[in-house]
Amino acid sequence: MQAINDFILAAAGQPWVLLLVFACCLIDGFFPPVPSESVVVGLAAVAATADVPNALVLMLAAAAGAFAGDNIAYLIGRATGTSRWAWMRNHRMQRAFLWAGGELRKRPASLIMVARFVPIGRVAVNLTAGATNYPHARFVGLTVLSAALWSGYSVGIGLFFGQWFEDNHLLGATIAIICAVLLGIAVDIVLSRLRGSSPARLRPDAPGQAAPPADG
Repeated sequence: MQAINDFILAAAGQPWVLLLVFACCLIDGFFPPVPSESVVVGLAAVAATADVPNALVLMLAAAAGAFAGDNIAYLIGRATGTSRWAWMRNHRMQRAFLWAGGELRKRPASLIMVARFVPIGRVAVNLTAGATNYPHARFVGLTVLSAALWSGYSVGIGLFFGQWFEDNHLLGATIAIICAVLLGIAVDIVLSRLRGSSPARLRPDAPGQAAPPADG
């Protein structure tokens, strides 16, 4: 266990860790299986007691990657629509795309901001925003703010829980990641219930709904 903690501490102090954070957050903007939250929260938990990596720099790297990933997803949506690839056409993703399209017409700012905290939700919203030609300049402004809030939230969780485990970086990072995942699930459940209470014409599972447009 001590060897594992020493390795975590040594790795956290390397400059390439911040590049890894940026890359994970960027890819997670359009490919949800990449665990950007886990990387950011885990490193923040280490920073709480070891002071490496620097928490502010970690937050900036995460925010920059999240912003870039969200806007890449927007551009992918504008270029390809929301049904080009097989993973887009599964039932859950198509429901998410349909719901996102309806919500973007009603409350785009709050949707883009909140969706950043839900892995599948943010991909669906970002792709749909591009596919439906939501104004890119406005999208950029909203994703600057959402990326900053998300990175601050993720680093904050790691710092809060990491400080309880000064002598065990692995345990601190693990507990912080579990708490972040549970909070993410809670947000997803709340959004699902809100979707379920939406008018039938905007619900993603409403009968007779057509799939969202495949192009802009």
